[in-house]
Amino acid sequence: MAQAIQAAANAGGPTQHTLLQFTRATKEKAKARIALCGPSGAGKTFTGLTIATALGSSIGVIDTERGSASKYADEFAFERLELDQYDPRVLVEALGVAAGAGFDVVMVDSLTHFWSGSGGMLEQVDAIARRSSSNNTFAAWKDARPIERRMIDALVSYPGHVIVTMRSKTKYEIEQNGSGRSAPKKIGLAPEQRDGIEYEFDIVGDMDADNVLTVTKSRARALSSVMVPQPTMEFGLRIREWLEAGAEPAVRLKALIDRALDPEATFESLRDLMQTVRKQRVTAAPMLDENGKPSTLGEVILRRGKEKKQQAAAAATTTEGSAA
Repeated sequence: MAQAIQAAANAGGPTQHTLLQFTRATKEKAKARIALCGPSGAGKTFTGLTIATALGSSIGVIDTERGSASKYADEFAFERLELDQYDPRVLVEALGVAAGAGFDVVMVDSLTHFWSGSGGMLEQVDAIARRSSSNNTFAAWKDARPIERRMIDALVSYPGHVIVTMRSKTKYEIEQNGSGRSAPKKIGLAPEQRDGIEYEFDIVGDMDADNVLTVTKSRARALSSVMVPQPTMEFGLRIREWLEAGAEPAVRLKALIDRALDPEATFESLRDLMQTVRKQRVTAAPMLDENGKPSTLGEVILRRGKEKKQQAAAAATTTEGSAA
């Protein structure tokens, strides 16, 4: 049974007289949020495509690796969007195009470029610092963080499965090989992204130079800490089984997007929709607006709501003028 608490905040507090209510938690069917990390040559792209094929029937690859994914086009069916600029805002637009195309799975290969590539977060910070009077890169992060946050929110709010690859900083260790001789071995360290990026994903797999995937983070208990040499479709199907073990979600993201684009929507219906979207925490969901331009769900609702309000006000003014 739900328990309700009437919260009385301090005088003038923002939550005064707010009703806080607990409800029974239920597991719903969900979409994958997967990150694959590893050094160059670890097999991240191939593994990502393998998992993607197990999860959905239509796959879109956002390619920053100069055609790396296309080398496997004879083994996997997917469509590709190649980018040569890595401003995080461009990725938000690309995700909107992918959502508009209806891809079941979108794979970003790789997310690292939006951190350290041309136009990525590190360059964004440097540019903001140069425009400031202090030239302070530490202070510039305050203005740059919202750009990155919008990109991350768009990734985790995509109306389908999401797989990203991330390069790891490379280090060599000396180990004994099969013949007992010392030889260097390439290993991967932390991904080339901001600290803590892995917390945004449900499953994180670290891959080594021998194409062995180790699950370092998983909300699927059955996959926690497992080691999978050269992952196959079977591994992807295990992820799919976990995702589908639950009740149908009360509100599907696709339905919210359709309501935002409804030609018959009113200011009142869009206002109510925004409340639902905020409650579901999907305002940053990427989509194409009614004109086919990349946007986000929250932006579309706000803009269309404003337009509907202006139209209603203009109609009321015209009616008043006619009556006079």
